[in-house]
Amino acid sequence: MDENQKEKRKQETAIFRHGVISDFVNGAGMSRAERRRMMREKCSRRWQIPHSEKTSIRPGTIYKWIRDYEAGGRQLESLMPHTRSDQSQSRALDDDTCTALVKLRKERPDLTVKDLIGQMIQLKRITPGIELKKTTVHRLLKQNGLMGGNPSSEDRRKFEAELPNDLWQSDVMHGPYVTHEGKQRKTYLIAIIDDHSRLIPYARFYLSETLISYLDALYHALARRGLPRKLYVDNGAAFKSHKLQYVTAALNITLIHARAYHPEGKGKIERWFKTVRSMFLPTNTGKTLDELNAALSVWLESAYHVRPHSATGQTPFARFTENLHCARPAPSKLTNYFRTVARRNVNKDRTVVLNGRLFEAPVALIGKRVELTYHDSDPDRVEVTWNNQSYGYLTKVSLHVNCRVKRNKNNDPDIDMNGPRNYSGGSLFGPLRKGEK
Repeated sequence: MDENQKEKRKQETAIFRHGVISDFVNGAGMSRAERRRMMREKCSRRWQIPHSEKTSIRPGTIYKWIRDYEAGGRQLESLMPHTRSDQSQSRALDDDTCTALVKLRKERPDLTVKDLIGQMIQLKRITPGIELKKTTVHRLLKQNGLMGGNPSSEDRRKFEAELPNDLWQSDVMHGPYVTHEGKQRKTYLIAIIDDHSRLIPYARFYLSETLISYLDALYHALARRGLPRKLYVDNGAAFKSHKLQYVTAALNITLIHARAYHPEGKGKIERWFKTVRSMFLPTNTGKTLDELNAALSVWLESAYHVRPHSATGQTPFARFTENLHCARPAPSKLTNYFRTVARRNVNKDRTVVLNGRLFEAPVALIGKRVELTYHDSDPDRVEVTWNNQSYGYLTKVSLHVNCRVKRNKNNDPDIDMNGPRNYSGGSLFGPLRKGEK
């Protein structure tokens, strides 16, 4: 596994852990009873834990993640896993024994845990040196949903966030065709709605529904209206991307994905899309993308935001601003959170390879493991950071220039622009033969 894959696995694990604890670290107003209820709920459900066969989490583990997050200054890096000191030692159950236990349980669901262990011993399916204990086997079977029990019926009551920016809902609507560069192009309306007030933090028509388009909409929403506690999205490719998960976790925003085939949770954003279709699009006269978005902005500010909403009895703008003191402002350097993050070791010759490009780092960083951040739209402008200190932007290496670089005793470069150049040109395939033209 290369460095990129290892780093991505660590980030995915940290993002997952943040999603588990975000309700606790952001719920300053929760009572002790609410926290206990939420802890029981999280420990009783089955999880898809990244890069792990486990499906459940114990209270002690969640409390540890909360302590690590707070001690690390609420930085996402504090939730990244560390290399185990017992990595080469045996665990309670190895993979072969676990697989055999699960298979036998599925074949004989009538067996008790005690009888199941007896069958494993009789069939010699236990790896030598492994001891099967009732508690260990019971936990494994429970994690894999093999201990029975009937799921309770779902609670689908209507809900509403208590305060503005408690919860944002977001989705994409197929829009009208516009003229772009002489061609007819389909548009996509990417919109975000505040659950409490029904205010639209940001909405815009794009020519695609890719991740780049969605991140642009999210950035403008955050810059205008502050940071939400939770962001509720669909299961499209852009919403499931690692980049979006990293951005939201770094900003301490809980990213929630709607359950497949359960559109009930997205009712407010779907209802707003219906309003757009019935009230905005029939009156729209814009033919280009810029005209369409200009008309949408005017309609939002002059019609939608200042008209009382049927569900709340207030205008979205008034309901959003009456408790605005509770909202978290966006950080001053918000664009930095939308940059891609990579970690690399600086080589002895000061070079760093990133996305197939060769860069040169400062001498002070030789041998250090540094953090590289850049925007996907400008991959050549890479900032290097070590030990929470920025060392500026890396210099892209030109091998043709490096061949003429001399180093003094302080390792400072001195380019020899008057060095010998023996090459004087010539034909691509050698000299012409006699008689050739």
